[in-house]
Amino acid sequence: MSQDSDRVKRLVEIKEKLEKRVRRLESSLKDSQELLETVNTLLLEKGFKHPQITKDALKPQPTEPEKTVIPEPNPVSLEGSSSMSESVIPLRAAGGELLAILHSTEDSLRVLPAEDKSFDVNTPPFTQFLVERVLMKMQERDAELARTGGITADKIFSFNIVREGDTVREIIVKNVDEERLRELKSSIRWTLEKMFEKMQNQN
Repeated sequence: MSQDSDRVKRLVEIKEKLEKRVRRLESSLKDSQELLETVNTLLLEKGFKHPQITKDALKPQPTEPEKTVIPEPNPVSLEGSSSMSESVIPLRAAGGELLAILHSTEDSLRVLPAEDKSFDVNTPPFTQFLVERVLMKMQERDAELARTGGITADKIFSFNIVREGDTVREIIVKNVDEERLRELKSSIRWTLEKMFEKMQNQN
């Protein structure tokens, strides 16, 4: 009888874990659908004014290695932690221009703009798209999950834009899973590329 009770208890725990996983996947799917909808809207709005914006330039880059580690530079261990590794990923424009360096760990990421780039927070689509449609939406979804018991409060997605005046110095994001990391990498790269194009047109 005791064995049956233990077995039922384990099955209940597995069921709860699976339900949480399903909720996370559903949330990630909704985030991706909203991202796609926004990109399609921006493409329709800007397509006739900027014919040089190609479909390949706007779409995310799913062809990058599944592992978020690339040969250059090599991943390094985080200072003070031997068990958690950090991956370093350069974010480049379609033409190869370095836009930023993304540092990712198991559940967080930091984005440092390239030293020769000054990205202004007022330059579209930084605030309108990346902050409001991507980062804030992810945070809102996790806050709702926390309210319904899907996740604990300490696991809620959070972000911080480090600025010097209006210039973006760093983007810090915490509580990121693998799926959101891929989505954020594409969203941030696309946003910085559009901002870089506007900077070039102004010059």
